[in-house]
Amino acid sequence: MEKVIYSAQIAKDIQRYLDTRKYSKLGVIADSHTVQTCYPLLQSSLPEHTVFAFEAGEIHKNLDTCTQIWQWMTEQGFDRKALVINIGGGVTGDMGGFCASTYKRGIRFINIPTTLLSQVDASVGGKLGIDFMGFKNHIGVFTQPEAVIISDIFLQTLPEAELRSGYAEIIKHGLISNANYFESLKTENWQTQNWKDIIEVSVGIKESVVSRDPREEGLRKILNFGHTIGHAVESHYLDSPNHLLHGEAIAVGMLAEAFLSQKYLRLSHEDLQKIESKILGVFGKVSIPDDDFEAIVSLCFQDKKNEGSILNFSLLTKIGQCEYNIAVGKDEIFQSLRYYNDLAP
Repeated sequence: MEKVIYSAQIAKDIQRYLDTRKYSKLGVIADSHTVQTCYPLLQSSLPEHTVFAFEAGEIHKNLDTCTQIWQWMTEQGFDRKALVINIGGGVTGDMGGFCASTYKRGIRFINIPTTLLSQVDASVGGKLGIDFMGFKNHIGVFTQPEAVIISDIFLQTLPEAELRSGYAEIIKHGLISNANYFESLKTENWQTQNWKDIIEVSVGIKESVVSRDPREEGLRKILNFGHTIGHAVESHYLDSPNHLLHGEAIAVGMLAEAFLSQKYLRLSHEDLQKIESKILGVFGKVSIPDDDFEAIVSLCFQDKKNEGSILNFSLLTKIGQCEYNIAVGKDEIFQSLRYYNDLAP
């Protein structure tokens, strides 16, 4: 597992960390937003380095941007002892780590996640990848960062929608592993919580799962609760004016898959209502026209948990307990989307 460092003074801590490491060259990868809002908090603490900034947004997490990053690394003369720091959200960590882990068969990298989503989920666990042909994280590798340095100071730079997007993964962690944690998470005034404590609990849940199954051969699949349908919804609207943030799509997915949990694993009606109340209370409803169902269901077949033509889901037996490799029929996915549409906002 990577080393996770919780930082109260991010500039001093990154400087202290780098002072203990040897490397030939240092590079920073950030997107066009974080290079302006987050990178300046660290810039003066970093030794000599070069910066690559790409256009922000999931739509740019693709091979074209990777080619630009690899070209930058090559032109800067990075050898196999170079070190890369990814400063940003999930897109930056996923793609920057993917490029580092494939450049010259792999150079070291550090993640400094700046969004709630990346702090509790994307930056931890060693899953790296890019989108391809409209499919989420279709090309990728498993490679652990050398370290993940987490500071809640970056959350002050986020718009509320980005903060809420990360909150979806926090809710998911409670649903799959810790009922008391789920119950403790606020619906009203959710923005005012103690993020430092919440981040540490959520990272602890993910680390506990990943350490037992680093390459997602079994147990780690429970971290995908809400993601089979959620990723399909996110991918379908990726190029649309109605595109959704990752957490907004996962909120849809968790509700639809909670319905499937009741159907396949007899999740209680009481638990289903608690899930509805929590998620709708924070995320509300989005509009998914019936005409989009077919395309969304087709995208579910690209999910990496599938085996051949079998759609494998991770579903809840109860709040705090999740099972994986539950085969779900195509018709039932249609039913889950209709269930979501029929929910009262």
